[in-house]
Amino acid sequence: MASRLEFVEFVADELRRAGEITYRKMFGEYGLYCDGKLFAVICDDQLYIKITESGRNLCPELSEAPPYEGAKNYFLIEDVEEGERLTKLVEVTCKELPMPKPKKPKAPKQPKIPKEPKISKQPAFDFKKEYKEFYLPGKKPELVTVPAMNFIAVRGFGDPNEEGGAYKEAISLLYGIAFTIKMSKMGDHRIEGYFDYVVPPLEGLWWQEGIKGIDYAHKEKFQWISMIRLPDFVTKEEFSWAVTEAETKKGVDYSKVEFFTYEEGLCVQCMHVGPYDNEPETIALMDQFAKERGYVPDFENGRYHHELYLSDVRRCKPENLKTVIRHPVQKI
Repeated sequence: MASRLEFVEFVADELRRAGEITYRKMFGEYGLYCDGKLFAVICDDQLYIKITESGRNLCPELSEAPPYEGAKNYFLIEDVEEGERLTKLVEVTCKELPMPKPKKPKAPKQPKIPKEPKISKQPAFDFKKEYKEFYLPGKKPELVTVPAMNFIAVRGFGDPNEEGGAYKEAISLLYGIAFTIKMSKMGDHRIEGYFDYVVPPLEGLWWQEGIKGIDYAHKEKFQWISMIRLPDFVTKEEFSWAVTEAETKKGVDYSKVEFFTYEEGLCVQCMHVGPYDNEPETIALMDQFAKERGYVPDFENGRYHHELYLSDVRRCKPENLKTVIRHPVQKI
């Protein structure tokens, strides 16, 4: 039985934090690549990862089996939903694997008679592309009115850079629910109105008691709501199903996760490019832009400093990080 493309896409999504994950058909099945290195194969909807010494040290309990008759043993991955654990395994595995040898240039082929174009698969709905006014603003400040949206959310406080802290735990919980909903199409549960989509970027609302705006010198005083947007077809009832499903499958407590509705209203926003600690420079431009048009920041009644993270901080140089900064405003 050949592997389903949906399963391959799911595995690629689960491992996306290890690097640039791609896949390619191989003898009717699929090979998985991380930053160009072949590190795993998928056969009969089963994931097999190449065995390395580093992998054995990290996951000594993994069983080993050949993916097909006559093949050497690979790690047999029985639970592909352990995204964080598998990501670490892929990272250490790929560090030990050699770079692929460059291919020899092929002789030029004779031109072929063009075939009838194939009808391509409908691409997954991408919120960033469909709602560019909210996710891809320019590098100059602009005004925007943001309607009510529903989110997966986790509340907390403290320095987001603390290793093993509450913020990093919150991100793991958010993605656990986000991918349970996204990949519900592979199970028996059917969500009414479901359509395939790209999980939207991570977002965060930030504030500190007694301070209007943000004091970057005292990150330990941060209070935050970390969140990921939900498609409109996800009701509170379907959200509750996803929490129960994730707890059952992953054995993780998701009680901190909530269905959160947030209507931001009138804001000034701007694309910030660079380290997070340099955000005050962009915020100063936003404040000046708003003032010139008769507006001032309005951090009252549940309105907060808002950030949308478009870059993977682990794989992007600090000077290239892209973050949408959004501040609520009101007329002077």
